[in-house]
Amino acid sequence: MVSDRAAGWAARIWAWIGGGLVTLVGLPLLLGGGYLVFRGGSPYYLLAGAAVTATGVMAVRRHPAAGLVYAATLAATLGWALWEAGFAFWPLLPRLFAPAVLGLFLLLVIPTAPRGARRNQSGAAVALTSLVLLGVQAAALPATFSWGQAASPAVVRPQPPGSETPGSGTPADERAGDWRAYGRDPGGSRYSPVDQINRENVDELKVAWTFRTALPAHAGDQDQNTPQMAGGAVYVCTPRNVVIALDPDTGREKWRHDPKVQSHFWHRCRGVGYWDGTEPAPTSASTPVTASGAPTRAPARAPAANAPAAKAPTNRVPATNAAPTPVAGQQVAAAPAPPACVRRILSSTINAQLIALDADTGRRCPGFGQGGVVDLRTGMGAFQPPFYFQTSMPMVAGNLVIVGGWVLDNQAVGEPSGVVRAYDVVTGELAWAWDLGDPAIDKLPPEGQTYTRGTPNMWSTPAYDPALGLVYLPIGNATPDYWGSHRTAVSERYSSSVVALDVRTGKERWRFQTVHHDVWDYDVPAQPMLVDFPVGEGSAPALVQLTKRGQIFVLDRRTGTPLTRVVESPVPQGAMPGEWLSPTQPYSAEMPAVGVDAVTEKRMWGATPLDQLACRIRFRSVRYDGDFTPPGGPERPSLQFPGNAGGMNWGSGAFDPRRGLLIVSDVRMPQTVSLERTGEARLSPARVAGRPPQSARAIAYASKNEWLLSPLFAPCLEPPHGMISAIDVHTREIVWQVPAGTAEAQAPLGLRSGLPIPIGTLGIGGPITTAGGVTFRAATTDPYLWAYDNATGAVLWKGALPVSAAGTPSTYVSPKTGKQYVVVSAGGGGNPLAPKGDYVVAFALP
Repeated sequence: MVSDRAAGWAARIWAWIGGGLVTLVGLPLLLGGGYLVFRGGSPYYLLAGAAVTATGVMAVRRHPAAGLVYAATLAATLGWALWEAGFAFWPLLPRLFAPAVLGLFLLLVIPTAPRGARRNQSGAAVALTSLVLLGVQAAALPATFSWGQAASPAVVRPQPPGSETPGSGTPADERAGDWRAYGRDPGGSRYSPVDQINRENVDELKVAWTFRTALPAHAGDQDQNTPQMAGGAVYVCTPRNVVIALDPDTGREKWRHDPKVQSHFWHRCRGVGYWDGTEPAPTSASTPVTASGAPTRAPARAPAANAPAAKAPTNRVPATNAAPTPVAGQQVAAAPAPPACVRRILSSTINAQLIALDADTGRRCPGFGQGGVVDLRTGMGAFQPPFYFQTSMPMVAGNLVIVGGWVLDNQAVGEPSGVVRAYDVVTGELAWAWDLGDPAIDKLPPEGQTYTRGTPNMWSTPAYDPALGLVYLPIGNATPDYWGSHRTAVSERYSSSVVALDVRTGKERWRFQTVHHDVWDYDVPAQPMLVDFPVGEGSAPALVQLTKRGQIFVLDRRTGTPLTRVVESPVPQGAMPGEWLSPTQPYSAEMPAVGVDAVTEKRMWGATPLDQLACRIRFRSVRYDGDFTPPGGPERPSLQFPGNAGGMNWGSGAFDPRRGLLIVSDVRMPQTVSLERTGEARLSPARVAGRPPQSARAIAYASKNEWLLSPLFAPCLEPPHGMISAIDVHTREIVWQVPAGTAEAQAPLGLRSGLPIPIGTLGIGGPITTAGGVTFRAATTDPYLWAYDNATGAVLWKGALPVSAAGTPSTYVSPKTGKQYVVVSAGGGGNPLAPKGDYVVAFALP
């Protein structure tokens, strides 16, 4: 009897504990669900919360029907989940998995009820429904591994004659195996016409070599570098602008140059410029294009004093420096050393310097600027160091090197100028300046003046067409990004635009604006892509501009006229007091928009139902009217989607001319925006040691931007959060669209799940593609380099990296061995909690 009494007490205590825990789950659902209904949201959480709470109370009281109530709740949950989310693994996860697990837990509590048929029925019902929910969840899993792949392969189309990379300005006889520029060629195609590595053998890739820079990451560092190969060396740059030359076959260090830069934050180096003085000046130096588009002849520039006379294109040292052919019995004298700085690396730094290095030795070129350095602060006026510097590579255009600058966002008005400048690649002399605020300033500003302050800047990478003699600038917006009532008429004309300049003079040819009165930080982030675009029965020289909005604009790069229809569509109104908004915005009507499906309550996600409920409440608490919802105030923030990271960003896209495929990667993360009035210029003390800005007027409003995250720091928007898409430029339709990366390195609270399930992760670095029919991309939260089939989007291979990568990979053919490599810098990605590293990893076939 004593043992029966003890067992009874134990059952009651366990019922109190187990039922109490179930009740603790139900009450937040009940109360939060009630608030969600008050906000106009789904009634499910209120009803489910009431049912779960009732189940918990009944379990505490050891009621034998507790399980039946919960089983009915699970059955209703399954129907609701399939109605809202469909048969999709990730959207179903927070709706089904946790409720099923709670049901299995309840099975441990049900036996505390008095014995009888009702108790047995409760247990069976809960077990059955819980297993059904888990079974449905599991059944939805296999489809994620073929998510978005093409049902039929993309067609291989005949290539236009005479060019491996149509429209890129890269002739077919140039070193096909080089990767000379950030986008491989001046037109940013990110297409390599080599095919040693192809769809059939890419799964055989192995690590060929690994190099470590021995420069550990510090606060503010992010490795976004794209390795470049030219002239028999691979060139990489670290976040703090240390440039290193490596052997293409072994990864052995040849030389390094450390500029010992000092900067407070935002340490980035995406690439370097490469110039070869043994090659003739590109076409644009001798064939400028008139306003009508007809070429006119002009004398070619004379070669530099320290460079040999221009001959046929070659990467070899001129014959005068070559060793003589040995003759039997004759001693051969050593070959003379090549002239210094005949080939150059141009590096722009995070402390606003432009440095010219000898590509063979890493030494500074003494005839360039002052001891190999041009001070980019000249003409800018007074400013604190964090307000202006360079993060993107300088563009080498013939015998000029063109630089813009990154300007600190959202801090003040009257920040440093967005001037774009071109320098002589040999002497460092300023060739021209484009000051959009004062076209009369075409070189240095007059004594006592500065370039126009507060104008939109070019922080990303331009493109260059040697045949047309035009350079194409992706322009940002005037600061601060989210408040524009103070902006000048000239800033309004140029913000978030693409601008074409005559490369010889810096004079404007045309411009096209992608956003009017941009108060969403939708500046143009991607390098313009120069391709031959099908029009009617033929093709036209086109500029393809990817945007943060997910819109893709296709322009005739000779005139700026749209080749695909652009329409002005009405957008939401209702700005903060003192602000105004454009009534319409441009949309690309004949190209697919990527990743722009409207955010709805049904698309809210999270790790658990409670997490998802919190996200739904947050969604219902902000203003969201679709595209271009005006920035909100602290009482009711606005929801911005796509967010200011994109859509597409500085990673840009790739173009496969064999299949006519435009391949892009995008980010899908909404953010909230809140404007708060401020009476003084706002600066983060951690960024600039608390010092106030110089020569800057106070901003009217300070913006607070936050990712839309759950209380467990899971994204509130359901996956995917990053995708890769292939667009057929002939049909102008998406051929395939697949998630980029797996959930392996993702979990709530910044943890790692270890699940190799495709989910589509955040990442800004872009794709590259090859004649072998393979697209490569890193820039996922998991530590891999991925290879995709251009025809279908299927994953062909993934190569493990020591840590994740943030930048864009490249591919090259070694001039010594003829072997093709794929190389990527791996520094730890953009997640501040992710492991950091200092790796450069090259893959090759065995």
